Parts: sequence; C-alpha cells; structure tokens
Amino acid sequence: MERYKKLFISTFALSACTFGGGFVIIPLMRKKFVEELHWIEEQEMLDMTAIAQSSPGAIAVNASILIGYRVAGIKGAMITVFGTILPPLIIISIISMFYVAFRDNPFVNMAMTGMLAGVAAVICDVVISMTKGIIDKKRILPILVLCFSFIAVRYLKINIIAIIFICGCIGAIETFYREKKKEHSS
Repeated sequence: MERYKKLFISTFALSACTFGGGFVIIPLMRKKFVEELHWIEEQEMLDMTAIAQSSPGAIAVNASILIGYRVAGIKGAMITVFGTILPPLIIISIISMFYVAFRDNPFVNMAMTGMLAGVAAVICDVVISMTKGIIDKKRILPILVLCFSFIAVRYLKINIIAIIFICGCIGAIETFYREKKKEHSS
C-alpha cells in the first residue's frame, strides 16, 4: 500500500510541476525513480524512455505506465497514469474557465516566454544525459545511428516515424547478432 501511495504522490507531483511536455518530465522521473528511490536501474530507465518516445501517445503517460508497471504491476501502472494525467486535467480545466483573462494578460505571456527557455534547457539536459549513456558503452553503432538520425531529421527532412522504425530495426539486428555472438563464444 505504501508503494502505491508513493507512486501516486511522486507522479502527481512531477506532473503538476512540469511544463513543456514529456521531454521535460523524463529527467525528473529518472531523478526520482532511479537516483532517489532506486526502484529502477539507469539502463532500464533509458530503455523505458526509448519505448515511451516510440509508442503512440503522450511521452509522460507512456513513461508513467512503464514505470508503474515495472514497480508495482498493473495496479502500479494505473496509479501512475492517474497521477500523471490528473494535474494537467485540473490545470487545463482552470485555465479554460479563465482563458480570455490568461490570453490577454502580459504577465502570463512573459511567464510563458520564460518557461519556454527553461523547457529548452531541460530538453538539452535530456539529450546530454541520454547521449552520455550511449557513449559510455564504447560502441560505435549507437553513436553512428544517433548522428545519422539527427542529420536525416534535421537536414534531409525525413519523417521521424521512418527514422524511429529504421533505428528500431537496426537495434533489433544488432541485438540479434550480439546474442548470436554470445552463444558461439559460450
């Protein structure tokens, strides 16, 4: 029961204090569940992040499902989803009631502009953290995939869905060959 309560409170608090979407909540979830609570390993969090980003739907909700399920099964997944979607639901409901006042308020506009800069900084932190996890492995393929994916999306304007699919295939093939290599060396 205590674990369920901690899951709900953690995801509720993270979601309530996070502006900027799923890319912002991921490093906060990492800090909470990997560094503070030690419920999830670093590599597992990287894997969950990749799955959450690749799956349809909101990244924050996808990540919360994976974390909740990993920590406490189906009930944990339901609790973390509820904890993740409840704060935005409350905030959006309140904002919608006062939309015109918020839209025309110069202080709200300045606050939103400042929050955009903060969101950009957090997204950069996510990129650096995830890249560090790849580079620490001393393997060349993930680094090449990272670079070519960036070039393909940024400069060649290739659809991100195609890039995700291709990267998934490359990862599956690499894993298959690594497992075969382990079998032959054993």
